[in-house]
Amino acid sequence: MERLHGVRWSGVSFLCSLLLLAAMLASARATAAAEEPLHEHGRPGIDAATGDGARFGLTERLGEKIPLDATFADETGAPVRLGDLVTAPTIILPVYYRCTNVCNFLQGGLAGVLKDIRLTPGEQYRVISVSFDETETPELAAKYKRTYLDAIGAPFPEEGWRFLTGDVKNIRRLTDAAGFRFERQGRDFIHPVASIIVTGDGTIVRYLYGTTFLPKDLALALLEARSGTVGTTVRKVVGYCFTYDPKAKTYVFNLLRVSATIVIICTGAFLAFLFLTGKKRPTPPGGKHGTD
Repeated sequence: MERLHGVRWSGVSFLCSLLLLAAMLASARATAAAEEPLHEHGRPGIDAATGDGARFGLTERLGEKIPLDATFADETGAPVRLGDLVTAPTIILPVYYRCTNVCNFLQGGLAGVLKDIRLTPGEQYRVISVSFDETETPELAAKYKRTYLDAIGAPFPEEGWRFLTGDVKNIRRLTDAAGFRFERQGRDFIHPVASIIVTGDGTIVRYLYGTTFLPKDLALALLEARSGTVGTTVRKVVGYCFTYDPKAKTYVFNLLRVSATIVIICTGAFLAFLFLTGKKRPTPPGGKHGTD
């Protein structure tokens, strides 16, 4: 019995240590969250008037669909329906190719992390740059396609990243559906800096802001956009361990939820151990002893 009590006491000490560790981790996470600055780029390009009446800015349309029947011209000048390209999780970059500032940084930033995404481009996901400048041509789109494919620094299929141009009507249909508003100023534009993640049926599931990408954020956004039964379990696990922070515009590891789960599992296992071992009473040597 002394040995059994010793085991119980060690188990209780272990459980208390786990609870204390979880509390310390949760406290540290809360402190870090309070001190952590907002995402480096915040919500660039969004003016003070964030409503739909603003001349430029971004109104998130999560859960809504982009017009898959909208027609654009690809890099060769051939007409292509958006629905023929959006057949898997897709990253849509609203840009204009002659931009000498953030549009270049946006596409260059994405090119720098695509080699770290462990999905097959052109099959499991696709990138589409769409010019919202109706005066730009397929020849210009082809030029920049070569620039950014070379910037990836690894083999990347031509079909994996498409560069489109279009007329005013189709451009507006896409940007209005995405809540993306821009304004021309001479040859340049005032516009938000954001990437739009859509599912294979065109449903908007996430916006990523700024010109710097974290491979983790991009991979999780694409995972959210995956369809089919194969990815269901994975999405549930990822959704449990990671949550999207709408203020910081990034995915964060839910340390409190995961640590609490571990504590609950360990507690249950320890209680089961006590229950099972407590039912086995040690038998004295020589069998049962009677009373005189």
